[in-house]
Amino acid sequence: MSGVELPPIVDSSSLGAHLVDGGAAFALWAPRATRVELALVAEDRTQRNVDMVRGEDGVWAVTVPDIEAEQMYGFRVHGEWDPDTGQRFNPAKLLLDPYARAITYGVDYAGPIRDHVSGDDFELDETDSALAVPLAVVVADTPPPTPIAEPIALRDSVIYELHVKGFTQLHPAVPEHLRGRYGGLAYPAVVEYLQGLGITAVELLPVHHHISEPFLIGRGLTNYWGYNTLGFFAPHAAYGSVGTKGEQVAEFKAMVSTLHEAGIEVILDVVYNHTGEGGHEGPTLAFRGIDHGGYYRLTEDLRNDYDVTGCGNSVDSSQPGVLTMILDSMRYWVTEMGVDGFRFDLATTLLRNADHEVDQQHAFKQAVANDPVLSKIKLIAEPWDVGPFGYQVGNFGPGWGEWNDHFRGYVRDHWRGATPGVRELAERLCGSPGTYDHDRGPEGSINFVTSHDGFTLADLVTYDGKHNEANGEENRDGSDDNRSWNCGHEGPTDDPGVNALRHRQAKNIMATLAISTGVPMLTAGDEFGRTQQGNNNAYCQDSPISWVHWDQQEDWADLLELTRTLLHLRRENASWRPDAYRHGVEVVSADGTPTGRKDLAWFNGIDLEMNEGDWADENRRCLGMYVSDADSAFLTWFHSGTDTLDVALPGEPWAQGWTVAAHTGEPDEFGDDELNGSLHIPPRTVVVLRARL
Repeated sequence: MSGVELPPIVDSSSLGAHLVDGGAAFALWAPRATRVELALVAEDRTQRNVDMVRGEDGVWAVTVPDIEAEQMYGFRVHGEWDPDTGQRFNPAKLLLDPYARAITYGVDYAGPIRDHVSGDDFELDETDSALAVPLAVVVADTPPPTPIAEPIALRDSVIYELHVKGFTQLHPAVPEHLRGRYGGLAYPAVVEYLQGLGITAVELLPVHHHISEPFLIGRGLTNYWGYNTLGFFAPHAAYGSVGTKGEQVAEFKAMVSTLHEAGIEVILDVVYNHTGEGGHEGPTLAFRGIDHGGYYRLTEDLRNDYDVTGCGNSVDSSQPGVLTMILDSMRYWVTEMGVDGFRFDLATTLLRNADHEVDQQHAFKQAVANDPVLSKIKLIAEPWDVGPFGYQVGNFGPGWGEWNDHFRGYVRDHWRGATPGVRELAERLCGSPGTYDHDRGPEGSINFVTSHDGFTLADLVTYDGKHNEANGEENRDGSDDNRSWNCGHEGPTDDPGVNALRHRQAKNIMATLAISTGVPMLTAGDEFGRTQQGNNNAYCQDSPISWVHWDQQEDWADLLELTRTLLHLRRENASWRPDAYRHGVEVVSADGTPTGRKDLAWFNGIDLEMNEGDWADENRRCLGMYVSDADSAFLTWFHSGTDTLDVALPGEPWAQGWTVAAHTGEPDEFGDDELNGSLHIPPRTVVVLRARL
C-alpha cells in the first residue's frame, strides 16, 4: 500500500479559480498542508500573496476582490519536508493549480524547478522557482460549443487519430498563422477533407496542457505527442493561435463547434495515469508540491514513486481527492468544452486500488457508469499498463471500447505471410468475438493496425526494421516487434515492382481495417502514404518526420480513393456495422419473409461454404466473407497468396449476381460487368462484391 490516506472532498465545484461578483474565488485541495498562500502574479512577474483558509475536507479557499479574467496566479504550499512519509512540501516552489483552465508560460528547465538539491533527491532546495515555472490563469465563463446535431453510436463511428499540430502544419490551404493550431483544424478545407474521407470522429492526441521531459530538452528535442500532462483542465496553450491567457480556451471551443456543425465528433486522448512531473527526482511544478503522497502512488517506504506507467510516476486514483479531480476534468471537457468522449492512455492504471492491484470494479469505473453525463459519452480504453497484471484486453466490460491489439498484430502478420491458414483471419474480420462477445457487442473492439505509436501504414510496407536515429538514442528506443515487411527493399526505392507491391499491400491492410466488424480507427495520413522515414517512436519529433505531408496525395491517390470508397460503403450499409455479433442466422426481409441468406457466412472459393478441413488447412490463403441484412449483401475475398485464383461465386439465395464495389488491385484487373459463376483474383488482393438481391 502507499500508506497515505487522505479525506475525500465534500464539494469540488469550488476548486480552481472562478470569477464572482467583485472578484474571484480560489480553492485548492491540499489536506496535509499546514499553510497555503495564493500568489497573484503581475505581468512583470511580481507577486502579491494572500493566505488561504483550510476547510475540514482539506480544501483551502479564499475570495479576493478586484480580480478579473487573465489574472495569473499560483500557490505556495507549506508543510513538512519528510520524504519518509511521502511529504515533500516546499513553499519556495511556485505551484500550478491542478484545476487551472488556462496555463501560460513554459518551463525554464535550467531554472530551480526541482524541490531538492542537485545530487540528493531527498534534501530540500529552498531556491525560489517563480521565474522558471508556468502560471495558471483566471478564465471567464463562456458558453459551451455547439453540440453535435446527431450523436453517432460507437458502432457507427470511423475514428481518425490525429495530432492537432502535425495534421495542419504543412497544409497548403490553411493560412500560415493557423497552421498547427486549433483554428487550423477547424479551417474549411480541413473539415471538408475529413467529411469527404468519411470520418465521423477525430481522436486528438493529448490536448491537455503538457510539457517536455528534461532529458529531451537536453537533446534539443520536445515531447511532440503530448503524453506528459501538466494541466488536466487546460487546453494546450501552444496550439492556440492568438494568446495564452484564455484565448486558447475560446479557440478550442470554436474548433469543436465547427467540427460538430460538420457532423464530426471530438474524442480526446487523455493521460490521467501519470503527470509531466516524472519521478520524485524530476521537477516540482504542481502535484508533487501540493501532496506527493496524495497524488502519486508510492512504494512501501513512501520515498519513491510506484511506477506502472514507465513515465516516472503513477497518479493514485484510489485517493478520493485524486479520483474527484479526474472525474471533474472529464465532466468539464464534456459539459464546458463540448467533447464527445475519451480514449484513456494506459487505462489499467486508473483501475488500481490502494494496494496497486487491478480492480475491474474500481470506483473510477463505477463513478463513470453512474454519472448522468459521463455514462453517455464514448469511452475507449488502451487496456494495459506496464505494471503487474496490467494487460486487460477484453476485460473493461459494457460501455467501453478497447484498443484491440490482437487485431493490430494479426492483420500485420497476415499480410506479410506470417500466419498459418485463415481461422484467425475470420475471428478478426467478424469483430474478435472470442475477446468481446461475452459481455459486449462488436463496438467493444476498436480495430486498428497503426497509431501514433509505431510505424505508419506506408512504413509497414517499406521497412523491416526501425530507423530512430533522429531520436538521439542510437536507435535503441522504440519497439523491435514491428511485424512489417519491406516488400524486398529497405526504405525508398525507384524499383517500380517494389513500389507497386507496397501500394497493393497498403491497400490490402486498409481494406481489411475498413471492412472488419468493430470500430475502425485510422491514423491521420495513412490514407495517402504518410511516412516517418522508418521512425517507429516519433514522440520527440516535432518536425517534418511527424507532420502530415499533404503533397503526397498524388503519389498515393490509389490508396486514398480506395479508403474513401470503403468508408462510404461502410456508412451506407448497415450490414457492415452490426449492433450485435453475427452467428450465421437466416436473414428475414422487412415483411418477415425468410430470405435463405445468412447474416454471416464464410466461403472457400471451391465448394462454397467453408468446412472443417478448410479451416484446418494451414496453407490456405484465401477466404470469402459474406455479410447481409434485409437490404444488402456483400461478399469480400481476402487473398494473401502469391498465386492467381479462380473462385466460385455463390448463386441464389445468396445473390442473383455480383458486381465489384471495390478492390485493391490495379485499375484494369476487374471490370464493371455483372459477375456470375466465378471470379479471377490476382495475387495479394482484396475484392469487395456487392450482391444483386
